Amino acid sequence: MFVLSFLARRLAQGALIVFLVSLLIFTLLRVVPGDPVRLMAGGMAPEALIEQIATRMGLRDPILVQFGRYASHVVAGDLGESFVRPANGAATGGASFDDSTRGERAKVLDLIGETLPMTLQLAAVSIALALAFSFLIGIPAGLSPGRWPDRLGFYISSLFISLPNFWLGIVLTLLLSVKLRLLPAIGYQGFAYTILPAIVLAVELSPALIRTLSGSIASIMQEPFIATASVRGLSRPRIIVNHALRNASAPLLNLLGVQFSGLLGGVLIVEYIFDYPGLGLLTINAVLQRDFPLIQGIAIVTSAIFVLINIAVDLAATMIDPRLDY
Repeated sequence: MFVLSFLARRLAQGALIVFLVSLLIFTLLRVVPGDPVRLMAGGMAPEALIEQIATRMGLRDPILVQFGRYASHVVAGDLGESFVRPANGAATGGASFDDSTRGERAKVLDLIGETLPMTLQLAAVSIALALAFSFLIGIPAGLSPGRWPDRLGFYISSLFISLPNFWLGIVLTLLLSVKLRLLPAIGYQGFAYTILPAIVLAVELSPALIRTLSGSIASIMQEPFIATASVRGLSRPRIIVNHALRNASAPLLNLLGVQFSGLLGGVLIVEYIFDYPGLGLLTINAVLQRDFPLIQGIAIVTSAIFVLINIAVDLAATMIDPRLDY
C-alpha cells in the first residue's frame, strides 16, 4: 500500500515537473534572439519568404497557442519533426527547405531513441567506475578517521574536484590514446570507445561519493549497535558489510540520484570533446542549429528520466532504511 501511494504521489509530482520544464524551455526558445527559419531557408532568403514559412509553421502564433498545440501532440506520443535533420541523415540547411520535403524530416523521437542508449551506456559505465573507486578509497577512509587513509581520501577528492572535465579529457586523450595507444578516443566503433569518456565522468563523480561514503561509515562505526555487534561475537568484516555499508548505502543512493541528475552537464562537454554520438552531442548540435522541436524533445525526455531515476532511488532508500520518509 505504501509503495502504491508513494508511486502515485511522486509520479504526479514528476508529471508537474516535466510540464513546467517543457513550458520553460518552450518559452525561452521563442524569446531568445535568433530565428530558426532564417537558418533553414538560408541567409540570403528574402524576408517575405521567411515570414511566409514561419507563419505556415505556426511560429508567429502567440506562445501559449504554440505550446498548447505542441503539448497536445506530446500527450499523443508525438514529439514532432526536426527543423533541419532529414530522415536519411544527410546534411541539411540552405534554401532547399520547403513543405514538399518536410515529410522526410527526421522524427524527434527517432533521433532521441538512436542516441539515448549511447548516453545511458556512458553514464552506467561512469557510475560503475566512480562507485568502484569510491568504495576502494572511501571505505578505508571511513574506517580510519583522522589517519592516513582518511587524509588520502581527502587529498584525492580535493584533487579530482579541481580538475576541469574538458582539460582532463584532452590530457587523457593525449596520454592514453595518442601516446600510449591504449584506448580509442574519437567517435564510436565499439564499447572500447566508451571507456575514456567514462573515466573523465567518473573522476567528476568520485569526490562527492568518496566524502559521503567515508563520512557515513565513520559516523555509523561510532553507533552503539556496532559495539553491541562486536560483543555478540560478529567478525569485523561482517560488521562492516552487514551493518556499516548497509546503513551507509541510503545516503549514498540519494547522492547518486542527485549526481545522475547533474551528470548531463558533464555529458554535454565530454561527448562533444570525444565526438561521442550520444544525447549530449545531439543536444549541442540542436542548440547550434536552433532546432526547436529537437531541443524541446530532449528536455522532456531527460527531465522524465531524471524524475524516474529519483523516484527509484528514493524507493530503494526507503526499502534499505524504513525510517526514511518521502
